[in-house]
Amino acid sequence: MRLLPPPGPARILTLGTLVRTTGRGLWLVASALFLTRSVGLSATQVGVGLTISALVGVLASTPSGYLADRVGPRGVQVGGLIAAGVLTAALITVRSFPAFVLVGAATALADAVERGGRGALIAGAVPADQRVHTRAYLRATTNVGISVGAVLGGFAIAADTRTGYLNPDPGHGGGVAGRSGDLRPAAHRRAPVDAPTRGPRLVALRDRPFLAFTLLDGLMSMHFSLLTLALPLWIAGHTTAPVWMISVLTLVNTVLVVLLQVRAARAAVTLPGAARASRRAGAVIALACVLFAASGALPTPGAIGLLCVGSLAHVIGELWHSAAGWGISFGLAPADAHGQYQGTYGMGYELGKMLAPVVVTSLALGWGVPGWLVLAGLFLLLGALVPPVVRWAGRTRPTSRVTEPATI
Repeated sequence: MRLLPPPGPARILTLGTLVRTTGRGLWLVASALFLTRSVGLSATQVGVGLTISALVGVLASTPSGYLADRVGPRGVQVGGLIAAGVLTAALITVRSFPAFVLVGAATALADAVERGGRGALIAGAVPADQRVHTRAYLRATTNVGISVGAVLGGFAIAADTRTGYLNPDPGHGGGVAGRSGDLRPAAHRRAPVDAPTRGPRLVALRDRPFLAFTLLDGLMSMHFSLLTLALPLWIAGHTTAPVWMISVLTLVNTVLVVLLQVRAARAAVTLPGAARASRRAGAVIALACVLFAASGALPTPGAIGLLCVGSLAHVIGELWHSAAGWGISFGLAPADAHGQYQGTYGMGYELGKMLAPVVVTSLALGWGVPGWLVLAGLFLLLGALVPPVVRWAGRTRPTSRVTEPATI
């Protein structure tokens, strides 16, 4: 794959994403230890604070996208970026649970505003047939940035002192704010859209087929927690595989996303193609769950083999699921409401992120093998339901919106 998209808005957005996600990776790696060891919060308080922040992200997603449509995406995204950068830097100054909740919720709000602006910006500045590919480049770049940030965060973890945690992170705020100027060339094609004179303003929340897809896609996104939460604990406590497999599987996932996400997006540039990709994603993620479950009953070589094959199936499903979501969310959005539709689509992801820790750990770790099989059935069902929902949505829109007449 090319390291960067062709010159133009997509490349500007990609380079900016690299800066933003490097800081995000640093915070993701070091935040848990910083909040518990340096700030003195309990694990429960950290969990409650993150849940509240996720809820704010869910509630703010659609209104933020609506704001991007009405005001113009560049100003909204720049404002969200600057606020998120300042607030992320402010997170390292908190010294109490109330302060953590307040700053964390404000950061989630700023992130929601930035996402809504970014979605509308892509829709306005990038040709329709390149939007999914642009999102694919952005996701591949996100993995690169988070990986770089994770390496930097490792130095803070190794030091395990307040000074060590504080030193790497403040640059994130300035870096994010500084890159906002890079968006000027990307935004010139996307002017504000007048609000409708009649009918509801937040039309995405009245679009029942789209909301159904958002719910299905959001629940499907719980699979991201399989690799980051359930599988590490499963390997450590329920298999004979060495714990260093956790790092190996995470590294393989990151590398494959960087190398293959753009290629995987080619099948999802039309609504029917994206719906089929979602169905395939559910099937292979279900297969991954079955393989993970079986790994607990085998000796070390067999456990390692099944974990590797299962992780490969999972990352293929991850690639298809992400591409499918972009294709469907762009394909179903009216031309004058891309911001709020992208915001609503992001609301599903935030919902899945909020539910995943409880659902995934309760089933995979609380129930063991039967729980993994329940998860497999859930992901298989969610993927299978997307094509009929997309067909339902297609019947409520002009036929010209569905660019591929093939059967879903």
